[in-house]
Amino acid sequence: MIDFEVKDMTCGHCVGAITKALQAADKDARVEIDLGRHLVRIQPGTADAEALAGAIREAGYTPVAVQAAASAGAASGRSGGCCS
Repeated sequence: MIDFEVKDMTCGHCVGAITKALQAADKDARVEIDLGRHLVRIQPGTADAEALAGAIREAGYTPVAVQAAASAGAASGRSGGCCS
């Protein structure tokens, strides 16, 4: 599993946009999203973590690898997504 924290994912529309972007980048990926925790979990099919992060960025969001988020402390102050 590849996990990203996406702090600027704030609503159901965001979830749909990220899911659509990930499935376009990797049609075999299984995507699980926990909106309350701002967590995107992906079981990739053919894409690697960088390609999946790129797909999330292209959709207009800011993915942070969970390991990077844990070591960095707080997320950046950037506002993005559709509701911010």
